[in-house]
Amino acid sequence: MDARRLIYDLDFAELNATLLAWGEPAYRAQHIWQGLYQHLWGSPEQFTALPKRLRGQLENAFSFSSLQPGVSLESQDAQTRKTLFHLPDGRVLEAVLMRYARRRTLCISSQSGCAMGCVFCATGQMGFGRNLSSGEIVEQVLYYARLLRNQGETVTNVVVMGMGEPFHNYEATLAAIDRLNHPQGFNLGARRFTISTVGIVPAIRRFTAEGRQVNLAVSLHAADDELRSSLLPVNRKYPLDELLSACGEYVEKTRRRITFEWALIQGVNDDPEQARKLAYRLAGMLCHVNVIPLNPTRQYSGAAATRQRAQAFCATLEQHGIPCSLRLRRGIDIQAGCGQLAGG
Repeated sequence: MDARRLIYDLDFAELNATLLAWGEPAYRAQHIWQGLYQHLWGSPEQFTALPKRLRGQLENAFSFSSLQPGVSLESQDAQTRKTLFHLPDGRVLEAVLMRYARRRTLCISSQSGCAMGCVFCATGQMGFGRNLSSGEIVEQVLYYARLLRNQGETVTNVVVMGMGEPFHNYEATLAAIDRLNHPQGFNLGARRFTISTVGIVPAIRRFTAEGRQVNLAVSLHAADDELRSSLLPVNRKYPLDELLSACGEYVEKTRRRITFEWALIQGVNDDPEQARKLAYRLAGMLCHVNVIPLNPTRQYSGAAATRQRAQAFCATLEQHGIPCSLRLRRGIDIQAGCGQLAGG
């Protein structure tokens, strides 16, 4: 394996300190930072304004790539593209580009695999591999940013909803977002990011205390503890009362709307009674519920709710004053939908 440090693992202060230690003038760090995150340069040779000696030092000290792109698949409607990346240690991850009318949204991974074990999720079914470094998270975004630039387009939104539980890798995930949000670098606004969690309560409280402008989504999927624990094992550690209390604190302290994700499973959590229970639990909270029929995975036999059942579920929520959206499934034909990423 390459012993050099991945350059995307450095924040600006670390990069600046390294260059100062090399005896370089202070403006060199800014030049390199802009090259990495504005010009999207991916090798020392592209920094042609730097002295050849310094380019050699960068080459010797840092790796400019950790992710090796493998198979890339495009959906039949050409709106979704999924890429498999190989890591130097043999692990894999997947990331997805989704095209909308005015948005180019990336769904990126925070881990290779996942330890949460959600029964209907392909990533959970594969188990936990390892945490990604902040630079490996950043690099997924830069890969697609280069691809879009070649087509005259730009990244508009990033959702950390791919492989892994972002709050199980809190420091690296937030460091990656800070790097991509840096005003002299990639400069993607904080509100263009969304982090999705299955409900790691201490991390939600930490996130709340930090007062960030990054959007928060919580995968809920059930409105009572017995059902939720059977679908999401994390609920046994952080049951609904505790989880929703932390979510309420987030809304109260940040004054920001929280999103709840709900995968509708036929005959499991798609009936009006579950919708009424959910509405009761969310009453008075500034929130929005995203409902999406379950995406199929190999190791879970449950089926997606019918469109009629999905519409009735949303109608029940709205009748009780809970805003709700029925999302279209994207990239199902290439296993790129929510809960389908499994590294192959």
